[in-house]
Amino acid sequence: MDIIAEGLAFPEGPVVMADGSVVVVEIMAGRVTRCWNGRTEVICETGGGPNGAAIGPDGALWICNNGGMAHLGETGPGRIERIELATGHCERVYESCDGAALRGPNDLVFDSTGRLWFTDLGSGHEDVKMVGGLYTVSPDGGTVTAVNRRSISYNGIGLSPDQRSVYVADTYQARVYRYDNRAEAQQPEWIATGIGPVGFDSLAVTEAGNICVAMVMGGGGVATVTPQGVVTQLSIPEDPYVTNIAFGGADMRDAYITLSGTGRLARMRWDEPGLKLAFNG
Repeated sequence: MDIIAEGLAFPEGPVVMADGSVVVVEIMAGRVTRCWNGRTEVICETGGGPNGAAIGPDGALWICNNGGMAHLGETGPGRIERIELATGHCERVYESCDGAALRGPNDLVFDSTGRLWFTDLGSGHEDVKMVGGLYTVSPDGGTVTAVNRRSISYNGIGLSPDQRSVYVADTYQARVYRYDNRAEAQQPEWIATGIGPVGFDSLAVTEAGNICVAMVMGGGGVATVTPQGVVTQLSIPEDPYVTNIAFGGADMRDAYITLSGTGRLARMRWDEPGLKLAFNG
């Protein structure tokens, strides 16, 4: 692996930009940072806990912000934020669904129509775990619609190549689920479970439709899950918290991976090309 940046405060949410840079969030520092080889530049101080990130149809960077960590003294409301990359201006766009506050928005993706999909990991303190869910917003920017309000710990999210399916990863269950791309309440279809004592974090989909899920807790790495449920796992012993993977490069075979425990962004060549996202910066 090549190390692109280090000294980051628990980086996640890599977004590979057209100019070759990679934008990441730093959860523990409450900021968004652009990375080049050996150089970093702060784009925005969001506060809270910025998590998943994606370029929207408007060219802005959209962020899931979980509100922050209790032990850091900040537990503001979970929200979806929009950042103008040129100026760093940040605005809160969504904070609730049907009058109920979002708890811990975690990751997000846009389909080609501009529909937003995002997960909520939930929240917890001491021995209490508040459930999260899967949500969507129509391309016209309307209200937030709940697809599932009773998930355990939804984290990563992505779309199949034909965009008919929405994939989500559940951290504590180490499972991948599938939903239909439609804005109504649904029960998920189980696809696969990780091998061994691992947790699933963020994910990216390949051009062939395989689901690459970053692994945490039981040993860092990346699990590749086929749509049929076959699982293989690549160990990355350099860090126990491999939290995100995103694809880029001319042939889409450059995998950018966040090594969050050691505060690094790495790049490695992947054995198949990643799927190009609907929007890029």
